[in-house]
Amino acid sequence: MHNTDEYIKGFADFISSSPSSYHTALRVGQLLAEAGYLELSESVEWPTGPGKRFIIRDGAILAWHQPVMAEPTTPFRVLGAHTDSPGFKLKPTPTISSHGWLQAGVEVYGGPLINSWLDRELELAGRLVTRDGSEFLVRTGPFLRIPQLAIHLDRNVNEGFTLDKQRHTVPVYGIGDPSQADLMSYLASCAGLAVEQVAGYDLITADTNPPARFGVDNSLFAAGRLDNLVSVYAGLRALLTAPDDAPHISVLAAFDHEEIGSETRSGACGPVLEDVLTRISDGLGASPSQRLQAFADSWCLSSDVGHSVHPNYPERHDPVNHPLTGRGPILKVNANQRYATDAHGSALWDRVCREAGVSYQEFVSNNSVPCGSTIGPLTATRLGIRTIDVGVPLLSMHSARELGHIDDFFALARAISTFFTATL
Repeated sequence: MHNTDEYIKGFADFISSSPSSYHTALRVGQLLAEAGYLELSESVEWPTGPGKRFIIRDGAILAWHQPVMAEPTTPFRVLGAHTDSPGFKLKPTPTISSHGWLQAGVEVYGGPLINSWLDRELELAGRLVTRDGSEFLVRTGPFLRIPQLAIHLDRNVNEGFTLDKQRHTVPVYGIGDPSQADLMSYLASCAGLAVEQVAGYDLITADTNPPARFGVDNSLFAAGRLDNLVSVYAGLRALLTAPDDAPHISVLAAFDHEEIGSETRSGACGPVLEDVLTRISDGLGASPSQRLQAFADSWCLSSDVGHSVHPNYPERHDPVNHPLTGRGPILKVNANQRYATDAHGSALWDRVCREAGVSYQEFVSNNSVPCGSTIGPLTATRLGIRTIDVGVPLLSMHSARELGHIDDFFALARAISTFFTATL
């Protein structure tokens, strides 16, 4: 990591190549392979010696750097993030015709700010699976738009605005006869397939406007999917700095399906992280007791985005703890353990940031505004590994296009790099 401008350019390119969780996992894998990491299959035996490796499970990717001196009780340092974002997912039988318009049947995925998706050129991105089980990634480029009703037809729209999730979020993609413009036929053609070959699909909407820097000093940054590509990319870049002689095994765990609860085989509630850590441990010859010793000395940084104080709605935030965009990463704290940070975690994060030369801020919710959660409590509960919830402050979280500060993104990557490299 040379400087902020270089980092942000790479991050913008990464976002542009990652419209879905499946594209994200693929791109992370490509960048890891370029850096000498070896992709492994979960259906074969894994090499047991030191090395740099990764697996892709659906829309999740887990990568690790096993140092030369790793032993059965060597602890893990895990950076946890997620590859998915809120939006709309394509339904079965997706081609709809209404009053001459061609429309796509979609279902709300996660908790998007629905109004932010109106009047934008959207694409469909994800995977097609053929009858023989082969998988093909596709993206359409600008293809869909959810049109808003003109103000002339709803004069009171600016006094109150409500969208019906079924009736008002159906995007258009053309006009004409649906038999001549079948959506699935078009998507199959994007992958070089005949529609008869496609037996299943997982396709999500994504904003097609490119990332942009702007503002008085060009330090503000807007893009889709900052939640949580910010952390995936920071974790990737940090993992590439992990040393061969580290006293721990560095792990990047980028899960899928965080926005819908993580209860899938590639989500943080699923077995994928435990599967990987167990197989690494087995390769080191660890007994069940030694594996638990390693877990007891391990740490997980759960990195996700948080809320910057909104200048137009300051009353929605805690009156004392005011994290601001551009003032550094955040340490996320919640009395009800919606975030997994405890006193020991706070102390470790303080040491990490001091070592990295990074300032940080605390985030806590207003008591009257319940907070969300992250993968942190899930990982801590499943594996018993001490976990800290951190991230960067954003505005417009869960919008089709979110807003952050370039200095925060780069500082987060530096802190995670220190987490992977320093003896703390």
